[in-house]
Amino acid sequence: MAATRVLMLGWEFPPFIAGGLGTACYGLTKALDKLGTKIIFVLPRPVQAQTSSHVEIRSPDPSTPLTPDVLAALGQPVQADQTLADFKTLEFRTVMANLRPYDRPETFLATGTRTEITPVGATNAALASASSNQPDSAIEKPVVAPPANPAPVASAPAQSGDHYGGDLFFEVDRYAAAVCAVARTAQFDIIHAHDWMTFPAAITVAGFTRKPLVIHVHSTEFDRSGEHVNQRIYDIERAGMHHARRVICVSHLTRQIVLRRYGVSARKIDVIYNGVEDNGPTRPIPPAIERDERIVLFLGRITMQKGPEYFLAAAKKVLDFVENVRFVMAGTGDMTKRMIELAAEMGIGHKVVFTGFLRGEDVRRVFRMADLYVMPSVSEPFGITPLEALSHDVPVLISKQSGVAEVLTHALKVDFWDIDEMTNKIVAVLRHPPLQKTLRDHGRIEIRRITWDGAAERVVQTYQKVLVAP
Repeated sequence: MAATRVLMLGWEFPPFIAGGLGTACYGLTKALDKLGTKIIFVLPRPVQAQTSSHVEIRSPDPSTPLTPDVLAALGQPVQADQTLADFKTLEFRTVMANLRPYDRPETFLATGTRTEITPVGATNAALASASSNQPDSAIEKPVVAPPANPAPVASAPAQSGDHYGGDLFFEVDRYAAAVCAVARTAQFDIIHAHDWMTFPAAITVAGFTRKPLVIHVHSTEFDRSGEHVNQRIYDIERAGMHHARRVICVSHLTRQIVLRRYGVSARKIDVIYNGVEDNGPTRPIPPAIERDERIVLFLGRITMQKGPEYFLAAAKKVLDFVENVRFVMAGTGDMTKRMIELAAEMGIGHKVVFTGFLRGEDVRRVFRMADLYVMPSVSEPFGITPLEALSHDVPVLISKQSGVAEVLTHALKVDFWDIDEMTNKIVAVLRHPPLQKTLRDHGRIEIRRITWDGAAERVVQTYQKVLVAP
């Protein structure tokens, strides 16, 4: 049987990294590649060299050198005659589209490279087609009830789409136009699209090629924006899911959102958890960063979805019980400035370190320093970072409102809004080294079964379902 050929669409892939999607795409494609799946991955061209991460773009074939054009497009500081052999069949196509949803508008205006071209109108065409095929009456949009006794947190309410930057919908259309050009000459059996910004492109290509579409839901607009959804993004997400032959959700939590909020048939949904790369034995902390203070780490986008204000509220309470502790907030986002101000207002600014966005060795270094990783997400479809923390021998405290809570047994879990319980668990880990060691040791064993190889095998099964379906 010939290897399945996949046209895969994504807006993140190392070195173009803004969050967990790039890590997921890298891990999944690497595992699919080992299974012999032939993948053409179409991604936007990174605009700035500093978006490069510790992960290098590989040559599509171990005997094929990375060309100067490819290196220039991807911002990779490597020589044109260098060959890398991690991928045997993965082929990259970079297209010009500035898909960077978490940039602030002023950042986009300063760095964007908008070219005046005629958009294909893929977004509007896709939505119109979806509306004619799927009645809106099939969709229920229930209001999520707030917790009975949420802890008061001083932060401004989110507004619809206020964390999206730039002329994003123009760039989504531009990406769709470029993908269509690639698709007209490429040979593939299946279209596999990650995240909403690629859905209009995927719908358009599926329409003129008649190839089956698989939509991979890593996050929804309800995760990112709560009840203040951007209606246009919701419509794009819904259109993609209803056009797809199969919908992959990264957790049962996400599956329930897709069922209830988007009206997708349960018969065509597959739940496939993300995996994690084994980092091997943890190296000791270099002497230069020895310290007496304990480190509690938050690592992720500083946005409403990730619950950074709950992390700070717990930090203030923890300091009433444990003095020699410092809280590290690693990441950037639309709430960064407000969180810096909030820490100062709480009187704990001297105990909170804001590192900005970390990548590569800096991420590994901060994990080696941490005594506990905390993920207080308000709504997390999966959450790869806790798995990465465990792979670095760091115990984790995670929100019950996360997909990763479904697969981790040896992790502390708490409702994101329960500041008192979050505080109790943080204090327990800091005060009781045997608890920390137990969580670390058992967590390390547990993640051995949560692999990208296993996820890739499940994805191949999904491919087989769409290929045999009429």
